[in-house]
Amino acid sequence: MTKLEEILAYNRGFVARGEYEAFKTTKFPDKRLVILSCMDTRLEELLPKAMNLRNGDFKHVKSAGAIVSHPFGSVMRSILVALYALNAEEVMVVGHYDCGMSMISAEDMLNRMKQQGITDETISLLLNAGINLKTWLRGFDSVEESVKRSVEVISNHPLLPCGVPVHGLLINPETGQLDLVVNGYERIACDE
Repeated sequence: MTKLEEILAYNRGFVARGEYEAFKTTKFPDKRLVILSCMDTRLEELLPKAMNLRNGDFKHVKSAGAIVSHPFGSVMRSILVALYALNAEEVMVVGHYDCGMSMISAEDMLNRMKQQGITDETISLLLNAGINLKTWLRGFDSVEESVKRSVEVISNHPLLPCGVPVHGLLINPETGQLDLVVNGYERIACDE
């Protein structure tokens, strides 16, 4: 049985047993939060539990390393949709210690891509189109600095509503301990 077949078989029983009832909520986050976190598997259940958040309390946006790599990319768009259309009022960027993005090298990523069949021609086409793969694929040296950078991109976005606090935190993926990096309440500024 493939992974897909296994998931679909389980799902039929899940629905038939009405197990979805325990997860019913609305599309609006009860605690009016949008959280950008890393996609690390250790955070799936730990992050909400460590923050006392339940299903329906927050909008969860994920990216490798909790990075906002482009101010007009899909991560930032998702944050803005949560703020403007889904009643979120605060943003939290939550990075984590022992993040795999701190070990990512653009050169290694490109080599792995080539090993799995991506041709030099394809890479050259992207470079000629103006895509800097070494910048796009790179990781970071300091998770704390990376969280600060993502907070800066969000906080300084020209479409961010006035008065929205953007916080930065780090979570320990083993214990769930949160460390404050940026207190967004201290940084709220609105031009009048």
